[in-house]
Amino acid sequence: MNNKVVIVTDSTCDLSPELINKYGIVVVPLLVTFNDEVYQDGVTLTTSKLYELVEEKKMLPKTASPSPSVFIEAFRPIIEAGKDIVYLGIGSGFSGTLQNAYLAKTEFEEGRIELVDSCNLSTGIGLLVLKAAKFASQGDDAKTIKRKLEEIVPKVHSQFVIDTFEYLHKGGRCSGMQALIGTMFKIKPLIRVVNNKMVVAEKPRGKKMGLDAMIRDILSYVGRLDKDAVMITHSFASEDEVE
Repeated sequence: MNNKVVIVTDSTCDLSPELINKYGIVVVPLLVTFNDEVYQDGVTLTTSKLYELVEEKKMLPKTASPSPSVFIEAFRPIIEAGKDIVYLGIGSGFSGTLQNAYLAKTEFEEGRIELVDSCNLSTGIGLLVLKAAKFASQGDDAKTIKRKLEEIVPKVHSQFVIDTFEYLHKGGRCSGMQALIGTMFKIKPLIRVVNNKMVVAEKPRGKKMGLDAMIRDILSYVGRLDKDAVMITHSFASEDEVE
């Protein structure tokens, strides 16, 4: 890639290695800790391995943002190569990662690094990263890319259905009684990302009703959708569910 701007993100963007390599995207990994075992997300820990460890250890891991020094190490070779940077990763409402990227930015010449708050998670970030990479490939400078992204950020619509209350309970996001009742009534919470937060949008009963609720919501945007910017993300769903 001979672009004058390099797009940097973090490992929560959930983009495939193929897309990352295609656009020359630099990914800074978050840290995932099980007791004293520390892994680099997407480097020494795959998604499948994460699920295996959760099942094996019967606990959820702790996550940590990359430190400012890690961002400095990621930024420096890009700047020294004469390129500018646009960084966007996990939304500031979910993590302190953006703040650490800002601290790293102050170590470099002003104007060389632009930061964008995605206000999002997972492939909600990924969609923005791909947009940024395409703008860079068109020759846009860092400030222009930032401006364009900040116009798009409020338009990114992310939602997902939770299949089990197990991890919500383990993570302290619901009580044992809420988990029990939700499981008994087969409730599959539909979560949406709104203004840098996760909110429960609906409480459908059964996975099919949960997926139907998502589809209804998507159909309400027909005519306003960017058909080149739609992603379906899942965690080991069955082939039938993916279809």
